[in-house]
Amino acid sequence: MTAIAAVDGALLIGPRRWWVVWICALFLTYLLFLARDQVPWLTVYPDDWTVPVRAWAGGIAGFLIDTLQPVTRFLKSVLEVPLSFAFGLLDRGFRLGNDADAARLPPLSWSGISVAMTIVAYRFGGRQLALLAASTCLYLVFFNQWSSAMKTLAVVAIAIPIGVVLGALIGILGYRAPRLNRWVIVPLLDLAQATPTFAYLVPLLMFFGINPVSAMLATLIYAMPPMIRNTTLGLQQVPDDVREFGLMAGCTRRQQLWRILVPSAQASLMLGINQNVNSTMNMVIISSMIGAGGLGFDVLMALRALKVGTALEAGASIVLIAIMFDRLIKAIASRKPVVRISGEPFWRRDPLFAAALAAALGLTALAIAVPELGRLPKTLTVTTAPWWDATIKWLVQALFDDIEAVRTFLVLHVLNRFKSFLLALPWVAVVGLLGLAGYRLGGRALALLAVALTFFCVSSGFWSFTVLTVYLCGVSTAIACVIGMPLGVLAARSILADRILTIIVDTLQTIPLFVFLIPAVMFLRVGDVAAMLGIVLYAVTPAIKYTNHGLRQVAPTLIEAANMAGCTRRQLLWRVQIPLALPEIMLGVNQVLMFAIAMDIIAAMIGTRDLGQEIFTALSKADPGRGIVAGLCTAFIGIVADRLISAWSRRVKERFGLA
Repeated sequence: MTAIAAVDGALLIGPRRWWVVWICALFLTYLLFLARDQVPWLTVYPDDWTVPVRAWAGGIAGFLIDTLQPVTRFLKSVLEVPLSFAFGLLDRGFRLGNDADAARLPPLSWSGISVAMTIVAYRFGGRQLALLAASTCLYLVFFNQWSSAMKTLAVVAIAIPIGVVLGALIGILGYRAPRLNRWVIVPLLDLAQATPTFAYLVPLLMFFGINPVSAMLATLIYAMPPMIRNTTLGLQQVPDDVREFGLMAGCTRRQQLWRILVPSAQASLMLGINQNVNSTMNMVIISSMIGAGGLGFDVLMALRALKVGTALEAGASIVLIAIMFDRLIKAIASRKPVVRISGEPFWRRDPLFAAALAAALGLTALAIAVPELGRLPKTLTVTTAPWWDATIKWLVQALFDDIEAVRTFLVLHVLNRFKSFLLALPWVAVVGLLGLAGYRLGGRALALLAVALTFFCVSSGFWSFTVLTVYLCGVSTAIACVIGMPLGVLAARSILADRILTIIVDTLQTIPLFVFLIPAVMFLRVGDVAAMLGIVLYAVTPAIKYTNHGLRQVAPTLIEAANMAGCTRRQLLWRVQIPLALPEIMLGVNQVLMFAIAMDIIAAMIGTRDLGQEIFTALSKADPGRGIVAGLCTAFIGIVADRLISAWSRRVKERFGLA
């Protein structure tokens, strides 16, 4: 094998010589580390060299705020109309006139909504889903969470249809214009999904202020990318014979799109809708910080006051609503279309829907005579918050020595050492090593991308915060993989374990990010260890899912050949299944890191000192330049990691002939 090869116009060193290059690079890094006292700028980037990106971003944001103020005011006034209607329908009611003594129409009653939701759930998912819907509604009512839940659902009820329609239209545009999709839409989606959620809030707060419109727009920006990607992918995967059938039938371009391609891509579109709903539920909780109110605001206030019991009750409400909507969307997606008779009345065409509508309106009207059916008195509600607070206090006191020993060990022997090691690395060496890794895996383009994005974090003055983010996310990713990968192997080798872990993973994926902080604060107070626990709980699911999926994708013929060769169960796993599933497993590691970065920003609420805290501070101080640059640095961490891991995965697939 030759030592030097020319590929894509770049000079690439042969695989057998790359270890020499890496040894030389690491030795040079060590020399730079030793020279840090003589040449201080190698470790600490000089302030005089800092590019004023933060000031530029703040200036541009200020200019845009002044210039686009008429547009933002118009957009705000337009979006306030459906939002006000949703809030009135679900929570506030409607005033019939402008006078203070004007009559009011009440909002839909809790009893009417509960019965209607139960009927709709039974219509699509049968008894089990109906029981889940009824239990969720009754929990919200009797635990005094109904009003907050309706504020949250009012934003969701408007954000989901807008997000689905806009996402589908942009996805269709990406399908129609492949170059636009490749060079504009996909990079913007990558940036939107890699940018932390808090970073959306800063500019929207500056443009629209603290109100539900800002919260809804932040939710749309976060929740639309999955819908866009699934729409484009679904249309691209329509079989060629289906396309040819449309052409042979004489369909116009518009008819072929809406009557052939879109119905054929229904499964992918429904998956996009499901992901849009889950993303909307996640983001609407976070956006409560800028005016959405509701359950997210309750959790936030309870966490700030360390009222764990109150946070648990509100968090349980969020989880139940998220699970109910997730199951309902999946049930709708899995149902086969029903042939309808033209001209048939609505109540005959779908009697259960008619019954649900009648129940919602009828029980709301009845609530005028029986107020308890409209707003349950607080005397009839219950709370377990004092019991939770007392139980957790007792548990913390009983387990204090053990918890403190584990926390101290992690801080002294794992976290602090890894943090000190990363902070001591010369920034020049880090930029160079990432560029070398990019060149090795993807050639000049990937090397330039890795160097440019990393140097942005250095030159913008946010390098130390970037390193602290990498430290916390790196440790959390490693722990999540150590926990999740063995569980994924267990799921791949046991049907019972697969069923149990699938339920756990699906449940964890529907839980909004805020909720993962509650057990962390309960037992570990604030700080890096608590943040790490919250990140691990959220990020462990991709490690389980991708490991299980990768092992199950290994060709049965290869497994049969290994068994015929006399491989033991252990040899089959380590010498056949894991090597072949490694690309899929590494994609899972990639997703674990993405989840860790997303959760790290939320964990800034409980005491971290990294980019998440910078974004959180920028939000509280309304500093758009600081928030935008910190958000970009966080996004660039994810993009560099994603590109490097994806390139490595492709090379491994090519080596095994799986590409």
